[in-house]
Amino acid sequence: MSGQSIPSGPPGAGVVSDEGERAAASTAGPAPGRAARRTARRAAYFYTVLQVVPHVERGERFNAGVVLFSRARRVLGVRTSLDSRKLAALAPGCDGTILRRQLQAMEAVASGDEDGGPVARLDQAERFHWLTSPSSTMIQPSAVHTGLTDDPAATLERLFRDLVE
Repeated sequence: MSGQSIPSGPPGAGVVSDEGERAAASTAGPAPGRAARRTARRAAYFYTVLQVVPHVERGERFNAGVVLFSRARRVLGVRTSLDSRKLAALAPGCDGTILRRQLQAMEAVASGDEDGGPVARLDQAERFHWLTSPSSTMIQPSAVHTGLTDDPAATLERLFRDLVE
């Protein structure tokens, strides 16, 4: 088990490395001052990556969007972009128009736009769960990931830039 840390004792008691050294784990909150104020402003968010899977049986995929939800900030946002070159490389002859419409429909659902149909009338949490539910279509969500943010819109843009563009 070389190179792994093994939890030992109650949560927050520290960990024991494979060399037997004890590493302290802080159970205290953030230090007073600027760091504490910054932490207090941060809100939890959840996100998933929308992936295009042209041929499910082959398992090849590429990222085409990000869905971000922050209940505390009452934000549900989606950014999408279909890379025609990647689609052509993985599925020559596949019509990107249909996939673009599906991605646009997902954006409409997230924004609560009437073009999103009845699902768009659900509350934000229900729409997020609908958007992130596993599916067997050509657009599939990844696992849901979490984080903390001061600015959900900026976080969505960063995730989109880092994971899709």
